[in-house]
Amino acid sequence: MLPETPAKALIFDMDGTIVDNMRYHDDAWEVWYRKYGLPFERATFSARTAGMAISDIIGPHFPGADAAELDRLAEEKEGAYRETYLPHVAALPGLLGLLDRARAHAVPMAVGTAAAPPNIALILDTLVLRERFATIVSPSQGFRGKPHPDMFLAAAERMGIAPADCIVFEDAPNGVEAARRAGMRAVAMLTMLPAEAFAAFDNVIASVSDYADLNGNPALRFA
Repeated sequence: MLPETPAKALIFDMDGTIVDNMRYHDDAWEVWYRKYGLPFERATFSARTAGMAISDIIGPHFPGADAAELDRLAEEKEGAYRETYLPHVAALPGLLGLLDRARAHAVPMAVGTAAAPPNIALILDTLVLRERFATIVSPSQGFRGKPHPDMFLAAAERMGIAPADCIVFEDAPNGVEAARRAGMRAVAMLTMLPAEAFAAFDNVIASVSDYADLNGNPALRFA
């Protein structure tokens, strides 16, 4: 277990963490998989793939495809997701209060997400949150997807904060594992999976349904 010291920086995953949108991704993925005659196991898909770079999800199905073709296939799915989710974009309860609290303590914040830039824009710009974050890190910048720790380590480095002083907010095992490999504590957001899905991780300091559940939780403190 990592030491329970005050948080000096916060790093947020986006999908399923800033917003509760994973079922819309699953809907788009199911249509995409069926179009190409591929088996789709909805019950396990998000738990297995959330946080991975989309090229790592699609690539194994099309081993002969070049980068341009993989980009086209990815955008086909992502465009469908954005179209269906746009009318429903909403921050998780309590998120804005937590962001305000962190800012009041001069605690920098970052986003580390596998989402493509247009998907990031859909969420952060619709909710007018982009300026809240010191940096946004994604595979489009050349980083490996989760469970690799690359994005979280880059976010910490850009903020000038030691990994052990960062707390990551994640809804998926791949993301919590990325935080563990980065030497960071994590809060498991239970928008997609139950708390039992994160029981094996020794870096999880809390499991909550939304950010309002963190009010008064001693695991998350800034001073």
